[in-house]
Amino acid sequence: MTMTGICGAAAARAADAMLRTLGGTEVTLLFAAAGLPPGAASELGLVDPGVVQALITPVVVRELTTEVNGPRRRIELLAGRAALAEQISQRNVASGEVLFETALGLVYCGEIFHIQGFVVERLAGVAYLYRVAAMS
Repeated sequence: MTMTGICGAAAARAADAMLRTLGGTEVTLLFAAAGLPPGAASELGLVDPGVVQALITPVVVRELTTEVNGPRRRIELLAGRAALAEQISQRNVASGEVLFETALGLVYCGEIFHIQGFVVERLAGVAYLYRVAAMS
């Protein structure tokens, strides 16, 4: 491992420790279920394929203020590399970016949020922190 790889891995461990220390909570990512039952109803789109839930923890969630205080809530989710590692492996995807790109949304405190976008923080080419914006 090169010196830059060591720095990136250290940043990832530091981010994970910070998220746990800040009282990390949990969110659930929602993904479309893989298969539909056979039959005409499925072919016509009359059957809901359902969703698969993926628990992500520890994360830190911040409430964001909006210009117009309406019924919608905005949050920012901070997740470290370790929080996503299990789901990346289980879903057989290449990275945390793909995990968030393929998610239908997320659940936080019983409320469903639409993922508006995300930013990946990197050090020496290693992703160490994911910053996700979502709105209910």
